[in-house]
Amino acid sequence: MPKRSSKPRDLNAMASAIVSDATSDMATADPDAGKDPLAVELGRRGGRKGGKARAARMTPEERSEAARRAARKRWDS
Repeated sequence: MPKRSSKPRDLNAMASAIVSDATSDMATADPDAGKDPLAVELGRRGGRKGGKARAARMTPEERSEAARRAARKRWDS
């Protein structure tokens, strides 16, 4: 007699099993695995200060124009 599959026969249960199998690996995977830790830290540092540093360099007119463009993009979509 052939071995039976351990997968559920109900379609909803099968769909649930597929989704849980597909997402379980993603939850435990480290996105920085295999990368140089120093490069990862440098990237984080730059991203944390990016917007504040950019705003500090801009003149009030440039900041106003950037805000105007951003608002236009938000409302046009």
